[in-house]
Amino acid sequence: MTATAKMAFDDDLDYEIVDGEKVVKMCGARHGEICARVTAEVGIYLTQHCIGRIYSGNTTFKIGSNERMPDMSFVSAARIPAEGSPSGKWEIAPDLAIEVISPNDVWEKVNEKVREYFAAGVQQVWLVSQLQQQVMIYDSPTQIRIVTPDEDLTSEVLLPGFKCRVADLFQ
Repeated sequence: MTATAKMAFDDDLDYEIVDGEKVVKMCGARHGEICARVTAEVGIYLTQHCIGRIYSGNTTFKIGSNERMPDMSFVSAARIPAEGSPSGKWEIAPDLAIEVISPNDVWEKVNEKVREYFAAGVQQVWLVSQLQQQVMIYDSPTQIRIVTPDEDLTSEVLLPGFKCRVADLFQ
């Protein structure tokens, strides 16, 4: 058994269930820093506009037959049950799934995850590229906008009025 396979059975680690198999979710410090900046920016916006809730990267969502953990996600208030967020995993897909792409991520696996998100009902996916310091906003698997460091990250459909300079995510 490889070290990674052995770690997948350690309940203290975060992992996704992909095609019935545990896949350990391991991230570096830079990845975590960027995730925290995105979460802070969206969190500030949601404090002023109570339109839903954000969830960290250790929140599990049912995505088709898989259980995925986006680096950050947003669920609109209209979809949150009266009793609030579940104590376990969400049985629904988030409205917005955000993934911070690490230099060692495999494009085919990232692209597969994007397709899974949309098939499960996610309305928008943001891929945040550490290497290129840009954000790719997917409104569908084939409709993509690339936002560069000089531009503002926005999401008028899900987060009306939200605006964050992309460069601020990579300070």
